[in-house]
Amino acid sequence: MKKIASAALLTAFVIFAGASGSDANAQVGLASYYKSGSKTANGERFNPHGLTAAHRSLPFGTKVKVMNVRTGRSVVVRINDRGPFVRGRVIDLAFGAARAIGLHAAGIARVSLQVMR
Repeated sequence: MKKIASAALLTAFVIFAGASGSDANAQVGLASYYKSGSKTANGERFNPHGLTAAHRSLPFGTKVKVMNVRTGRSVVVRINDRGPFVRGRVIDLAFGAARAIGLHAAGIARVSLQVMR
């Protein structure tokens, strides 16, 4: 009985440690911004000053916390478009979101993404 309880405790610890040690909903990479267009991939009218973004695979409506790694500034955006279509980029922000994290001046920055639950 004691061995079974110890094995169960060890298994629970490994599962918990594994879950907290790596987050499948986190991503790090390059971000850029865009400020032109008429409609987004989900059919909304594009608002260049909005807190929205384009991502290749996240479902429309997903909220994502985007943090500029260099400045530490972050913003929560809603995915409403597809992209980016430039190799090596993980997300395209609307100009308003890019400005919120200080990305607008350089045009591109290293960011971390965290899907909000």
